[in-house]
Amino acid sequence: MKEKLAETIRLYHLKGWSPATSTNYSFMEDGQIWVSRSGVDKSNFQAADFIPIDENGLVQAPFQDIKPSDETMIHVLIYRLFPQAKVILHSHSKNPVLISMKHKETFSVGNYELQKGFSGVTTHECTVHIPIFENAQDMGYFEKYLPERISEIQQHCFLIRQHGTYAWGENLFAAKRHLETLDYLCECELAQ
Repeated sequence: MKEKLAETIRLYHLKGWSPATSTNYSFMEDGQIWVSRSGVDKSNFQAADFIPIDENGLVQAPFQDIKPSDETMIHVLIYRLFPQAKVILHSHSKNPVLISMKHKETFSVGNYELQKGFSGVTTHECTVHIPIFENAQDMGYFEKYLPERISEIQQHCFLIRQHGTYAWGENLFAAKRHLETLDYLCECELAQ
């Protein structure tokens, strides 16, 4: 998994979704969470740039001196709230960032064929709703509001205002599908 996810991270950097050292990624394997370490140039991200954390977001031995992402707690919360999640992708793509600035608490979109890229959506003849959270540096905000809005998080993703997207799935393929579906829908809406 480390090699495949590292390759995905480098590809997302090429798309402009992971500029500079931004974004963070994780996966769970055999009950162990692995998260991307902080400050790594995503154009050169390698499998060795994942570090193990526990269920509280604390770095495990022998990596205690390596800094994980500042948003590690968001990953921990997603794994806690959505037990089916095994891979989490965080993008800074421009399309969702811009959409998050045009909507208040929810981005609602419908009638696109590609919205069937979200697991559980079987028709274009419906509207999907993507929650938008504020861009908080205090992880306590997410500890409070993610559980409060869990019933609204139906498409395996959410937006953070003027920040980016978190998307996840039961494997890398599903997580990528959810992230890329949301980006496409945001791009279409912005083009109108």
